[in-house]
Amino acid sequence: MPKRREFIKHSLLGTAGMAIGGMTLDAKSYRSIVGANERVNVAVIGIRGQGTAHIHNWCDIKQSHNVRLKTLCDTDEQYFAEKSKIVVDKTGETPSTEWDLRKVFDDKEIDAVSFAVPNHWHALGTIWACQAGKHVYVEKPASHNIFEGRKMIEAARKYKRRVQVGFQNRSILSVMEAIDFLHKGGIGEVYMARGLCIKPRDSFGITKDSEPPATLHYDQWLGPAARRPYNEKKGHYNWHWFWETGNGDTGNQGPHQFDIARWGLNKNEHPQFVYSNGNIYDIDPKECAQETPNTQTSVLKYADGKIIEFETRGRYSNAEAGLGISIGNIFYGSGGWLEIDGETWRAFRQREKEPFAGSKKEEDRQKELTSHVASNGAPHWINFLEAIRAEDDKKLHCDIHEGYLSSCLPHLSNISYRLGRQLKFDGQKEKFVNDAEADALTTRKYRAPFVVPEKV
Repeated sequence: MPKRREFIKHSLLGTAGMAIGGMTLDAKSYRSIVGANERVNVAVIGIRGQGTAHIHNWCDIKQSHNVRLKTLCDTDEQYFAEKSKIVVDKTGETPSTEWDLRKVFDDKEIDAVSFAVPNHWHALGTIWACQAGKHVYVEKPASHNIFEGRKMIEAARKYKRRVQVGFQNRSILSVMEAIDFLHKGGIGEVYMARGLCIKPRDSFGITKDSEPPATLHYDQWLGPAARRPYNEKKGHYNWHWFWETGNGDTGNQGPHQFDIARWGLNKNEHPQFVYSNGNIYDIDPKECAQETPNTQTSVLKYADGKIIEFETRGRYSNAEAGLGISIGNIFYGSGGWLEIDGETWRAFRQREKEPFAGSKKEEDRQKELTSHVASNGAPHWINFLEAIRAEDDKKLHCDIHEGYLSSCLPHLSNISYRLGRQLKFDGQKEKFVNDAEADALTTRKYRAPFVVPEKV
């Protein structure tokens, strides 16, 4: 907990009036001081795309949860004016702006940071933030590789910081309800979970290397990644489709559904076997620089034989199951099956065609929302704040350890894909069995000074 809040908690007197520096304060003034010092000051790091959602969510809960969005940080300064305007319009306050996240960490007033940066920055940013005494909300996947995720856990524990991973489904009432139904045996013993990422994506083209825009601090943007010339097609958003900075759609949209799959199977361990294959289909490599596959099938098997299947389909495709799922999950048990599509779920007994259980009707759900944090529009962010104030990792809906286990699933899948073979993983050692080539892909070569350290 930040020092100023510790001071307030332990030393302010619970009286109607008090004196500071010879000035007597009435009860109303006293309450305003307590409120100011209980406020959580936040910085958003990475303000495009999902970062804009972070900005909106923090602003929306300013009054209800006493949080202030103090700073916006991005390596590309061209977005400062546009994103600052959102904060001004919603809160009446003008945020400060920084392009170097290290300056954000130096700000003693900042209590927490939320990261919506490219995947290759997730781990180092989180570790530096924890070392600086900041709590962290970090987007999925938790890390860019397996090694980094373990270091994030170590940093969170060593510096006693709350680290929440952005698996927002963990805070959605209907999804929580469906998982609880599975865990209580609603469809018998669940033996297989299926995740779907059906997102048709067209070629984003190809272009020559060039000088970066004047607004972009390109060396900072690259961070831990290997030095390479600037290329417009490898930058904003397209970084997802290059191994140095992203993890493909299996590691982009995929982590959300991998997380639900593991959660539904109630697996708090690593799988033992993984096999993944696929390719880039229907896109001419001469006309698109993409490295990651747009079509990929992954199968991960646990020690007890239970399975996670995952499908990434980046071209034209049908949806699946009764709900017509493109992004979602299906669970198979000894007594039937269950499907989840967004906030809707349905369960079926054996060969029956009609569901016997499912998510609540919209009108019933709205009544329930009024008494739940979701009524404020940002349940996962609110849960993060609640855990910070309680100083309790266990209150987090997706603590870094949970986020790490789920993020490892697409990482393991991608390693198998890149090597083109089935792999055996030792979950205790977090190493592949007698496979140095696979182990090499659990980490990366770092570019100084942007190094994820062995010892945090």
